[in-house]
Amino acid sequence: MAQVVLKDVTKRYPGNPEDTVKPTSLTIHDKEFLILVGPSGCGKSTTLRMIAGLEDVTSGQILIGDRVVNDLPPKDRDIAMVFQNYALYPHMNVYDNLSFGLKLRGVSKDEIRKKVNEVADVLGLEQLLERKPKALSGGQRQRVALGRAIVRHPQVFLMDEPLSNLDAKLRVQMRAELNKLHKRLQTTVIYVTHDQTEAMTMGSRIVVFNGGYVQQVDAPQTIYDSPANKFVAGFIGSPSMNFVGCRLERGHLVANGVKVGLPQDKLKGLMSFEGSDVDLGIRPEDVLAPEAPAAAAIQNAAVDTTVEVIEPMGAENYLHLRVGDGTLIARMPPTVKASYGQTLRIVLNTQKMHVFARDGKTLF
Repeated sequence: MAQVVLKDVTKRYPGNPEDTVKPTSLTIHDKEFLILVGPSGCGKSTTLRMIAGLEDVTSGQILIGDRVVNDLPPKDRDIAMVFQNYALYPHMNVYDNLSFGLKLRGVSKDEIRKKVNEVADVLGLEQLLERKPKALSGGQRQRVALGRAIVRHPQVFLMDEPLSNLDAKLRVQMRAELNKLHKRLQTTVIYVTHDQTEAMTMGSRIVVFNGGYVQQVDAPQTIYDSPANKFVAGFIGSPSMNFVGCRLERGHLVANGVKVGLPQDKLKGLMSFEGSDVDLGIRPEDVLAPEAPAAAAIQNAAVDTTVEVIEPMGAENYLHLRVGDGTLIARMPPTVKASYGQTLRIVLNTQKMHVFARDGKTLF
């Protein structure tokens, strides 16, 4: 296995006045499961394709292990790639799909048989080796595509949205399978997705991209709890963080005639923003009902709202609440009784709130 290092890597396409990928420096550690996540067009897939050698690097260096690979073709980089499209050979059975790359490399039949059987055992494909792709389910095809990469024992696995063609239930199952597979194989994995749930549940670290720039690199829980800026705060988490435009006045956030007091330990860093317009950010689970245990200790943060939409999720309800000219989404247990048009008092958990400057920078 090997670590992968990007040193000030950029990508600009001919005719484009700006870089698609702005100067990017990353170190992907040996045996790490790193997730590249962001909206469409943010540069994450282009970065992966540069690592794979499918796109030329405009400037900077890419190292796999101790080798600079900028000028090496994909076949010489000792990587394996799994795409959104499974790209299986339809006329070949599973065994032949798994073994085809090894045959091209001149591996002996006995060695091929050994490697294919090992991979089939790991992925639960033993009973499917004689089937052709058309006779497989989506999840089975995805496992074959993974097996074709694994059988080569590359230094690095590159995965470009490999689960996006699967239905919701199967995606959950395959997320767990990929996690178990990574722990078993102890390989370096770089995984691209636009799905922040995949990013949170699978990665040992997450790289959040937007507009070609790396916004934040950290462990999933750290990114969730301490986002570097407003974009990261809104992108990571489902439902996404609520944002309310406010004005900072005498230790309170004021919006639409509603005044919310801030904890004393948060105020020191905001002194220079007194009288400024800022954005309050609060996650749906931190919008509490007054009877919630955590609400009792919170002062000066109760707000009257109007219930506009109720989304029952079984174990919890998502409540869309009108507050002045804005809307908050609250994640509450079904024991909190709410009906359309009802006035509902809520309490904002000020210890979990975030405040952002208007340029998106996190103030706390």
